[in-house]
Amino acid sequence: MESVQAIKQRFEIIGNDPVLNRAVEKAIQVAPTDISVLVTGESGVGKESIPKIIHSLSHRKHGKYIAVNCGAIPEGTIDSELFGHEKGAFTGATSTRNGYFEVADGGTIFLDEVGELPLTTQVRLLRVLENGEFIKVGSSNVQKTNVRIVAATNLNMFDAIKKEKFREDLYYRLSTVEINLPPLRDRKDDIHLLFRKFAADFAIKYKMPTIRLEDDAVELLQKYQWGGNIRQLRNVAEQISVLEQERSINGAKIKSYLPNIGSNLPAVIAEKKKESDFSNEREILYKVLFDMKSDLNDLKKLTMKLMESGNLKDVKDEHEGLIQKIYGENEDEQDIEDQEEEERSILQIPQNSSQEKEDKYYFAEEIEEEETLSLQDKELELIKKSLERHSGKRKSAAEELGISERTLYRKIKQYDL
Repeated sequence: MESVQAIKQRFEIIGNDPVLNRAVEKAIQVAPTDISVLVTGESGVGKESIPKIIHSLSHRKHGKYIAVNCGAIPEGTIDSELFGHEKGAFTGATSTRNGYFEVADGGTIFLDEVGELPLTTQVRLLRVLENGEFIKVGSSNVQKTNVRIVAATNLNMFDAIKKEKFREDLYYRLSTVEINLPPLRDRKDDIHLLFRKFAADFAIKYKMPTIRLEDDAVELLQKYQWGGNIRQLRNVAEQISVLEQERSINGAKIKSYLPNIGSNLPAVIAEKKKESDFSNEREILYKVLFDMKSDLNDLKKLTMKLMESGNLKDVKDEHEGLIQKIYGENEDEQDIEDQEEEERSILQIPQNSSQEKEDKYYFAEEIEEEETLSLQDKELELIKKSLERHSGKRKSAAEELGISERTLYRKIKQYDL
């Protein structure tokens, strides 16, 4: 078995980061087996090197190695690309075509950006992983294939599973062994090594002297966040190699090649806000109105209980939680007593009033129908938006709206959602 350093030299992997070395070591260990491997990491960290290592060290090294970018193939044709199709299977299928799984029989297939696969294709891929069987588009014949699958993704697979964009069973079949590559910002000691390698390569390519970085420029590179990782560092090295006349680069010069150099603060506010944030002023107003109506309904309920029982102490003991919800939990006893006294004076209904016989609720405030309907519309709109944000999950939506799940369920039934 070749050493980690030998493999890194063979595949031109630059760096001595412990996490990177561990990833290469895991690739060497799993290569002789047929275990499915999932390579994870941000875009631009060099995930394509791992499947090449695995294929070259496996017993399939004399078979074909095919790399497929799943995110670059249109959804309508990806099944045909992977599994092939029969003549006449769809418009434009003028001849029978062999898919990648048939062509790579006995070799290795690297599925890059596997998280972008459509759900229907994921079902087909799961069958290949389970028993090596697949069916061409437009055919009814089951075919066998013997391929080793190595997949890669820059997505958070658990989030994709939660959003039902990726099958959980397929994830566990693909990730029998998971190899994670660290982002460049976590490999600060490797940044200068990589830059020197790229600078030397471009000096040969463009037939010009190699650029060199001064100490302040090296420090600046190490502090930068590198959102595009190694790919971004390579592009910066190429730009400087071509555009700069001076071969010695200081920090002031290199700043112009690093976008958002001043934004690397301890607390960075992202420009793109979460969908669940009530940052829009209109939505904030709708939420306030919704909360006010909820409190008004609770107050009506409490008032009706007081009218029915006539015993303020029993109502207070029985509905203590509701009272705290309406008036707040931190009010002192004097404030509560003042409120109770005010309620008691308001609820003094004359026993022999003829008006009471005609209209039991003559003291109630009239609410215009137009305003009620308008508030209901806003309430309905707010509930719909919250349910959409949380993919129909009532518990999360109820927490966001500040109401109980039971109340939200009643509202859903009321509005026939």
